[in-house]
Amino acid sequence: MVNVLTIYMSLLRALMKLVGVKPEAVEIEPGTVMRFWVPSDQTTSNTKSRPDKPAVVFVHGFELDGILTWQFQVLALAKEYAVYVPDLLFFGESITDRKERKVAFQAECIAKGLRKLGVEKCTLVGMSYGGVVCFKMAEMYPDLVESMVVGCTVMAMTESISRVALERIGFSSWSEYLMPDTVKGVKDLLLVATYKLPWMPDFVFKSILEVMFDNRKERLELLQELVVSDKDFIVPRFSQKIHLLWGGDDMIFNMEEARNLKEQLEGKATLQFIENAGHLVQSERPSAYNKHLKKILASLHEDGKKK
Repeated sequence: MVNVLTIYMSLLRALMKLVGVKPEAVEIEPGTVMRFWVPSDQTTSNTKSRPDKPAVVFVHGFELDGILTWQFQVLALAKEYAVYVPDLLFFGESITDRKERKVAFQAECIAKGLRKLGVEKCTLVGMSYGGVVCFKMAEMYPDLVESMVVGCTVMAMTESISRVALERIGFSSWSEYLMPDTVKGVKDLLLVATYKLPWMPDFVFKSILEVMFDNRKERLELLQELVVSDKDFIVPRFSQKIHLLWGGDDMIFNMEEARNLKEQLEGKATLQFIENAGHLVQSERPSAYNKHLKKILASLHEDGKKK
């Protein structure tokens, strides 16, 4: 049977081309290549800045690659903003021969890739695992990251946060939840990640399983490096403006976790919930998410003009 997700991704690529976004392979260093979706007139050899279009960088979670995660946001924002969507290492077409699996290496590769693409300042938009990467990027590269919009995430996956979240969703480990090897496993993953999963035939879940869960060894290694000791984690001091945009019915990182994160940020962050939306809020309620996101980005852009 033809894989329906592969067909959809081909159509999505054509649709992205129509709105002015294309894939670009960026060599971060020898042996490490990260795929970015970038404005169509931009390459690493043509890095002319676009002052009329602020750069917005979308960072995906552990479930899907970049463009599948953020397709609705790219379609809504590509005319007004210079949109960049990386595939994290071992997702999509991004790969490395390095043995490094820490979140900091993902952040480093995105930052180096953006520099090669001529991006000097940007707003990060991230969710889930991608939100953790965003926080690390903001900590490591405050000159590059001006502001962030993140949701359904944590600053760092500490042992205590991990333990409570896994108990809440009924799984013994992140690998059990995030790396399914059966159609039922994929269905269970999405049932937890959504407020109300629409009915789909099993061949759709089978297509997702066949396409989205390659590089299993390396992704399992990423998950092993994700959880950090509580005693080793120190909350960084961020200089950026931070907006938390959350699915109000997220089971993985619930409203209490969102409020705890806001408190950790000590007045640096705003927090908004979108009702009837789970962990995958940007896909489940794209219109509501985009409405909030556009308002936030517009306010950030206006604040930037005043400086």
